[in-house]
Amino acid sequence: MDDDDRPRLRVTSVTLAASDAQRLAAFYSRLLGQPVTTDEPGWAQVRPAGSDPGPVLSFESDRCFTPPTWPSEPGAQHATAHLDVLVDDLEAAVAWALGVGAQLDPFQPQDDVR
Repeated sequence: MDDDDRPRLRVTSVTLAASDAQRLAAFYSRLLGQPVTTDEPGWAQVRPAGSDPGPVLSFESDRCFTPPTWPSEPGAQHATAHLDVLVDDLEAAVAWALGVGAQLDPFQPQDDVR
């Protein structure tokens, strides 16, 4: 099968598991200034507002969710995904994120990334 036969496929959202989908969606809503547009038991979504081309973030509650350790450790739950968020001012963005509920790990492998 060649590319001419491939149907149109697009990634429309990223789904993250969490112990509490609503709590994580509320955090990302505050962090990014985007509304929670779906809020159902065990499921929530944050969608970009207006002309923002960013992805839809979906969150699903998982009763067996185990938070990942960072940096990873043998035998512990590893992070299998993360979100890259572009910022203009790293110091201001970190302060904002901490103010809306983020936690900064002491281990940071790069000077210009958090």
